[in-house]
Amino acid sequence: MNRPTPGQKMDSMQYATFNVSRVRALRGPNLWSRNTAIEAIVSCQGDLYGGPGYFSRLRQRFPEIGYQAPVGNDESLPPLPNTLELAALGLQAQAGCPVTFSRTVQTVEPGVYQIIVEYSEEAVGRLAFDYARALCMAALHDQPFDLAQALAALRELDEDVRLGPSTGAIVRAAVARGIPYRRLTEGSLVQFGWGSRQRRIQAAETDRSSAIAETIAQDKELTKTLLHAAGVPVPEGRPVESIEDARVAVAKLGWPVVVKPQDGNQGKGVTVNITSEDHLHIAYNAALEISSAVMLERYLPGQDYRLLVVGDKLVAAARRDPPHVIGDGLHTIRALVDQINSDPRRSEGHATLLTKIRFDDIALARLAAQGYDAESVPPIGARVVLRNNANLSTGGTATDVTDDVHPELAARAVAAAQMVGLDICGIDAICGSVLEPLESQGGGIVEVNAAPGLRMHLQPSYGKGRAVGEAIIAQMFAPGEDGRIPIVAVAGTNGKTTTVRLITHLLATAGRCVGMTSTEGVYVKDQCIDTGDCSGPRSARNVLMHPDVDAAVFETARGGVLREGLGFDRCNVAVVTNIGSGDHLGLSYISTVEDLAVVKRVVVQNVAPDGVAVLNAADPMVASMADFCPGSVTFFAADRHHPIISTRRAQGHRVVFVEDGRIVASRGQFEQRLPLERIPLTRNGSIGFQVENVMAAVAAAWALGISWKVIVDGLSTFVSDPNTVPGRFNLFDYRGATVIADYGHNPDAILALVKAVEGMPARRRSVVISGAGDRRDDDLRRQTQILGAAFDQVVLYQDQCQRGRADGEVLALLREGLANAIRTSDIREVRGEFSAIDTALASLDQGDLCLILVDQVGAALGHIGQRIAAA
Repeated sequence: MNRPTPGQKMDSMQYATFNVSRVRALRGPNLWSRNTAIEAIVSCQGDLYGGPGYFSRLRQRFPEIGYQAPVGNDESLPPLPNTLELAALGLQAQAGCPVTFSRTVQTVEPGVYQIIVEYSEEAVGRLAFDYARALCMAALHDQPFDLAQALAALRELDEDVRLGPSTGAIVRAAVARGIPYRRLTEGSLVQFGWGSRQRRIQAAETDRSSAIAETIAQDKELTKTLLHAAGVPVPEGRPVESIEDARVAVAKLGWPVVVKPQDGNQGKGVTVNITSEDHLHIAYNAALEISSAVMLERYLPGQDYRLLVVGDKLVAAARRDPPHVIGDGLHTIRALVDQINSDPRRSEGHATLLTKIRFDDIALARLAAQGYDAESVPPIGARVVLRNNANLSTGGTATDVTDDVHPELAARAVAAAQMVGLDICGIDAICGSVLEPLESQGGGIVEVNAAPGLRMHLQPSYGKGRAVGEAIIAQMFAPGEDGRIPIVAVAGTNGKTTTVRLITHLLATAGRCVGMTSTEGVYVKDQCIDTGDCSGPRSARNVLMHPDVDAAVFETARGGVLREGLGFDRCNVAVVTNIGSGDHLGLSYISTVEDLAVVKRVVVQNVAPDGVAVLNAADPMVASMADFCPGSVTFFAADRHHPIISTRRAQGHRVVFVEDGRIVASRGQFEQRLPLERIPLTRNGSIGFQVENVMAAVAAAWALGISWKVIVDGLSTFVSDPNTVPGRFNLFDYRGATVIADYGHNPDAILALVKAVEGMPARRRSVVISGAGDRRDDDLRRQTQILGAAFDQVVLYQDQCQRGRADGEVLALLREGLANAIRTSDIREVRGEFSAIDTALASLDQGDLCLILVDQVGAALGHIGQRIAAA
């Protein structure tokens, strides 16, 4: 490309522009990395470098774009697509998002690129890409771009959508232990682990937190009654029904008092150290705004402490100080509050470590009690309290005192939590010091809180943070537990569904409740819970949410990997059946078998370090994936003399092969032999592709530690009928003729089917076939070229969905493949799959064989069954 020289005067749009045609989120491990990422398709026209001065203008608008060009080396400037990538990543990084990975890849189409940018929150990643596009366009057109506004919007969105400090700390602790997690809502509901081993939290509340215990904790009067019964010191007081009743209660208790909602939380509506009727009236109204039930208690002098109990242990403690300012003799109280609120650790909500101090009636009343108002200028060193309530959610600060807590005081906190019934509990205690027991200093426990905030313990204002997230995870998962269930991911061009079903059957024979996904639906313990093509990540995630599932087997199709990535972070076993000549080539920039192998390889790259990849040694593309497996590898091949099998066997590694009519599983001196005659799926070993499927399933079951007795029993009870493996070499008898229904839909599958039926005696052979419109022309022709050499009659029909093809276009290509057929002498064209089936069945005589390549598997099998029943 001829680039304009720096001195040329030229409108940028005359030589450079770009268009974004698609943006999608990769939510799991994917073709590019293990990171979640935004993937965009960008087409560029004109100068690939944006023209003279483009990158300088871009850097002027975004100095932190993350690219340093060598001085004076104009040729080193990044191309336009790369600047879009750098901008999308850099904007997120500048907004405080933990992202590091990005990539730009040129596709096979000239001027078209795939841009991949990591995100930590999908909504933020999408918005960052939109801003990056606007930024690059502004630089191209030499127009302004408001960087400050963009970063502010990204930060605000990130704060809105990311997990809060408490939930985030628990999630980070889980990740550190290798426990997978999934966010179930836009809020703080999170699942840890999978299937039957899963646990859930909502903020700092677990699925074992009793609803009754939470109800008790919300009722402060009931809580006090129970704690008193347990011998835990509590302040004297009672509910009050009106301001007049509150005055009666004060007359009995004496000043000062505390007023709070009977079922409030986060310190909302709580006012302490009330010493006058005016202040009492304000406090009562403030509590009434939160709850219709109001409590009044005797004020306990001392410090405000929060004690965190997890299980039967006190894991953290903090002294909480009320929101206050220190006078400097110059600024008003309002100005001093503004200075404190400018701290970036403070926000309006709970997303940051501290909350802003606010002026309200309670704060103004507290100031009045000290002889101030908001515009007063306190003297140097004067401590002015704006709220006696010390909750962080009302602007307070925290100092860690965990190491100072007296054992008897800690025991009282644990007793309070257990009396209420909470597994995670925040205990509010008032006392002079935590160095002594409550009883010896006249202190008491004033509240017990479910789902306590963890901010003050994670990063207190003063003192060291505590590993409270780790303590909660340790309470939920025993040492060594990671919440995972065995996962098997099966990829390949052909044989995936049969292999998935056979592995599922072997696991079920071992007593597991298995969740399975395939192109035919989602099954949990033989019950279909979803229908259609469910070989993508969404179906996998649904299975991993099911509370009964003990093990999962996922058919992992290329489309789902490209569209969204994997539905899990890693698997125990990855099976790749074959690549062969490929399928669906030419779609989504996957144009060669090498490209396809890279996509199929994703499951291998995401095997657990102690997991196993089961690979077809006879397929070079598959065998080469071994170099990318983090775990170990088991190879399989029918030929025991295959170089890979021979070498690995000699080295003592696991291999599976065929010898003397038996499938042999070998490792070192160990051998397990499985007679093919006892494996119905293979028809005594005569169906070669089924033998390969069985070898792959045996290797996977071996990797999962299933006993050989169970494997033998499972193989002997797995049959190839329409119920077990619909559309996978299902055999029927129709008036003395053999009918085979199969979903073979690419040249490799058809070659394997032809090889299988050639070994079956037949007077005359016929085949029913259509073709999917999203295959390449040569692939469609090749299918009928293969069939034309093996069948006497070919019945062509038009598929229900032409997938972008014109009417009749697919049939024309299939006819071209039969132009020089060696054997076929009878070619018929029929509209509709069922009509084609009827046409073929009507021409059958005793001793004939008919292969029906079905499209609508369930419906077609049902139709065949009806015709056979009628006959």
